[in-house]
Amino acid sequence: MIQMRPATPADAAAILSIYAPYVVASAVSFELEPPTLKEMRARISGAADHYPWIVAVDGDSGVIMGYAYATQFRARLAYRYAAETSIYIAGNFQGQGIGRTLYAALLGTMRSQHFSQAIASITLPNDYSIKLHEAVGFRRTGVYREVGYKNERWLDVGIWQRDLAERLIPPRDILAFSAVGIVRA
Repeated sequence: MIQMRPATPADAAAILSIYAPYVVASAVSFELEPPTLKEMRARISGAADHYPWIVAVDGDSGVIMGYAYATQFRARLAYRYAAETSIYIAGNFQGQGIGRTLYAALLGTMRSQHFSQAIASITLPNDYSIKLHEAVGFRRTGVYREVGYKNERWLDVGIWQRDLAERLIPPRDILAFSAVGIVRA
């Protein structure tokens, strides 16, 4: 059984063990070296109570199978209602519905926090990630051509976007993650 809970800095080692292979063995992440354990803890802590970080945990073993999070989309204040999302599933747990379950929790939580848009950047080609994002309601909205150089080649990044809420005027304030908790879509 898959359980969802907020990620904490204590989860950094497990999260890093999931993320590092994406950095080292693929172009999915544009990082060239995996972050240190200290850097990963800082990323989780840096979300403060504004952006959700959620882990999917095997209810029997307690093993973290994947994680998803939101982060600032752009620095200018007018962008505050949009957030960029990322999701990573441990290799041995891929294809078991964990990605959809995690995204349901992340997007439901973001909607309850009053974010209006979820933005996903996907290194191309990546059929697995595209299929997952489109299955949970993202739509392709553009491509940045040859913006990343990794593994001896130039790479495109596709942009996928998902509406989370009606655009109210004025918009509602973004609520703290702790005030909302994890909300499944």
